[in-house]
Amino acid sequence: MARPDLNLLVTLDVLLQEGSVTRAGERLALSPSAMSRALARLRRATGDPLLVRAGRGLAPTPHAVAIRDRVRELVREAEEVLRPAERLDLATLERTFTVRSSDGFVEGFGPALVAEVGRTAPGVRLRFLRKAKKDVVRLRDGLVDLETGVVDRAVPPDVVTAPLFTDRFIGVVRDEHPLGTGTVTAARYASARHVHVSRRGLGEGLVDEALHATGHRRTVVTVVDGFGAALALANASDLVATVPERHTAPLRQGMRAFELPFRAPEVVVSLLWHVRFDADPAHRWLRARVLDACRADDAADDPQG
Repeated sequence: MARPDLNLLVTLDVLLQEGSVTRAGERLALSPSAMSRALARLRRATGDPLLVRAGRGLAPTPHAVAIRDRVRELVREAEEVLRPAERLDLATLERTFTVRSSDGFVEGFGPALVAEVGRTAPGVRLRFLRKAKKDVVRLRDGLVDLETGVVDRAVPPDVVTAPLFTDRFIGVVRDEHPLGTGTVTAARYASARHVHVSRRGLGEGLVDEALHATGHRRTVVTVVDGFGAALALANASDLVATVPERHTAPLRQGMRAFELPFRAPEVVVSLLWHVRFDADPAHRWLRARVLDACRADDAADDPQG
C-alpha cells in the first residue's frame, strides 16, 4: 500500500476548522488553486467529499464532522512530538537510571555520584548492576542506561563512548607480606604466588605481557572474576593481587600497595551509552555527573592506600 501523505493532515485540520478554502489557504500561505488541489487529494484519500457547497459557503459532511476532533488531536500530538525538548527541571525529575560497571567502580565513585544526584535531583534513583561480561546487548535493549569499562575493540556504531579516566596496575598484598618491605624487583614479584583477575577465566593478561619483557613469568595459582575477590584472597593469604589503582582504592583499605617493577600497563576506563539517549537532557545530565565524580577522585588517588 502507498504511504499516505501525512502533510495532508494539517491541511485537513485547517479546512475543517475554517470551512473555507480561501481562509484555509490564507492560514497556510497557499493560493486558492493550491488549496483546491489539496482538497481534491483529501477527497481521494478519504473517499469522502468532506466539504460540500451550501449556499455561498461550504458545509462539512457527516464523515468530516465525525473525524474533525480526531484530526485536531492528531495534529496537536504531532506538533508536541516535533517541538524542541523542554528545559530539564531537576527538582521535579522522576526517573530511574541503571548503571552497569565492574566491582570497585561503585565503591570508588558511587558515594560522590549518589550524593550529587540526591542533592540536585531528589526524584532520581540510581540502580547499579555488576558487569559480568562485555556486551552491548543490555544497552541496545534499554535495560542499562550507562556502562563503564575498558574499550579494547571497536564499538558498534549505535554505541557512544567517552573516556572517564586512565588507570594503571599496581601490586597489592596483605600488611605482613614479604613484598610489603624492601625493594620489589621483577624477580621478587615473579617468584611470589599470584591471584589473577579474568572474567573469562584466562590465566594471563596485560600484566603478564608486560612482565614477559623483563624475562620473568609469574606463578598464577588462582583465577577469579573480580577485583574484590582477588583482594579478599590477597588480604587473607600470601597471594599477590595485581589490580587497577584507582578502580580498587576503596577495596584495598588496610593493605599494602606497591608500584610494579616493570612498565605498568595502563587502561582507559570509558563511559558507554546507546545513541538513542545521546540527546536526552536527563541522560546527558547524568553522564556529566558521572564524569564529575570521576574527576573529583583524581586528587584522592593514593597508591599506598
